[in-house]
Amino acid sequence: GPEMPLFSVPKEVAVGTAMLGVAFATGMLAGKRRPPPTHTLTGAGSCTLPFGPLWQYILDHSLREHPILKKLRLLTADHPWGKMMVSCDQAQLMANLVKLIKAKKVIEIGVFTGYNTLNMALVLPDNGRVIACDINEDYVKIGKPLWKEAGVEHKIDLRIKPAIQTLDELLASGEAETFDFAFIDADKESCNEYYEKCLRLIKKGGIIAIDNVLWSGRVLKPRKDDLATQSIHHLNEKLLRDTRVNISMLPMGDGVTLAFKL
Repeated sequence: GPEMPLFSVPKEVAVGTAMLGVAFATGMLAGKRRPPPTHTLTGAGSCTLPFGPLWQYILDHSLREHPILKKLRLLTADHPWGKMMVSCDQAQLMANLVKLIKAKKVIEIGVFTGYNTLNMALVLPDNGRVIACDINEDYVKIGKPLWKEAGVEHKIDLRIKPAIQTLDELLASGEAETFDFAFIDADKESCNEYYEKCLRLIKKGGIIAIDNVLWSGRVLKPRKDDLATQSIHHLNEKLLRDTRVNISMLPMGDGVTLAFKL
């Protein structure tokens, strides 16, 4: 289809944007009880950090957004847990990667309202599929009508059950090394298990994207009683040394690591 026009993100509705200087900001805050989240509902331009306007410039000059994606983003912004949505610039990168590798089979662990799901489904071929895993159908109900409106509902296979169960079912049914792309954005205590099972399901040359790898800077000084941060930090350390993949960690959103299966 035709290219979407450049999309300017209004400061009051931009969802999940992040600060360019996340390492700088969280470094200053590392000794305090808890740094503020990098996800924001008010837009990067209103941040007090010096990188806010520059990040807004990046958003204004790089984001393109399908009208139905925008509609879902605004619906999600009104949700009490709207800050959980993947940043729209990050979702655009995921879709571009899916398209780049000509993916047909995608796994998404953690759907929320389905913004990222929709973004990836829009670029998949007509016979492509997103296996979308979540345990909360209430959130997903926000996005499902818009999947249909966008004409991609048939590309999304929603599984409402623990993701580990779905991944095990896929492995048991002989689907190892048949998927092209996986996006992991669910409970952080299970991130290593999600990664290991996705690595078995992904083809050589496929990509696993792991969200929230910076976790609002808490990874700089994980508390012993903070299992989520400990889990993310341990996986980050493991990925650095994992010879099964090549990696890039990007300071986008709340941090995303791309693992390219060798």
